[in-house]
Amino acid sequence: MTPVDLHCHSNISDGLLPPDEVVRKAHARGCQLFALTDHDDTRGLALAKATADALGMAFINGVEISVSWGKHTLHVVGLGFDAENPALLDGLAYVRSGRVERAERMAAALEKLGIEGILEGARAHADNPEMISRSHFARFLIETGRCKDMKSVFKKFMVRGKPGFVEHEWARLHDAIDWIRGAGGVAVLAHPGRYDMGNETMRVLLTEFKRLGGEAIEVVSGSHGHADVGRFNHLAKEFGYLCSSGSDYHATGEGAREPGLNADLPIGCEPVWTRWAPDLKPVGSPSGDLVG
Repeated sequence: MTPVDLHCHSNISDGLLPPDEVVRKAHARGCQLFALTDHDDTRGLALAKATADALGMAFINGVEISVSWGKHTLHVVGLGFDAENPALLDGLAYVRSGRVERAERMAAALEKLGIEGILEGARAHADNPEMISRSHFARFLIETGRCKDMKSVFKKFMVRGKPGFVEHEWARLHDAIDWIRGAGGVAVLAHPGRYDMGNETMRVLLTEFKRLGGEAIEVVSGSHGHADVGRFNHLAKEFGYLCSSGSDYHATGEGAREPGLNADLPIGCEPVWTRWAPDLKPVGSPSGDLVG
């Protein structure tokens, strides 16, 4: 297992734990290099870094920016940037400004199904009111017994074609990459295996992401199975991308992976984290499958 986690969430966005507790969980599992990557918000970074420093764990700034690309919603992780960069902060504030309006439209759609009080219920789960998200709606639906878990909520209500899904325009891809690069950071395409697109469209995306200045893709992710790891290992090599690794942790019991450790990258992957920790090398899986 690789002691690196470059994709984690706290209650600054849609995670359950405060930033310092997420850092402590990662450190307790042996993590040596950690990034907090809350959605569209960097206000947890100072506390996370202070906690990591106190524990002696290396920390780099992170964020996960919501992006609209054609009909697809993508996530772009920024790593190693200046968290005080004005253009980045203004861009993130712009993205956050649409979340409340989107939540109101989602609530109106779900109330038509007879689910009363859902907006208030979702808000009760959102510690940061600017960051109300589908996850907060999902937790309310689980709490009230309408669904058994996150997976069933999204399948029944929250994905395209379901009653709780509403169209929304996030940041444009070129803007998100420019904000990250302008702040001195590295742009990483998050969990590409999650996107509902065919191989041809994925290749178009990887071509454009590279052209616009994207430098890495997540090969190992809490959202990726064995086949995804092998596929994106090969695509990273073909397109000349660095490789990243992250649990995408939100809350214990809501996903497959706890924060702090991730399966080794396949042999031949060039880790993105050598930018900040050049001596921290992956063991490597010869098959390209998940190991550990």
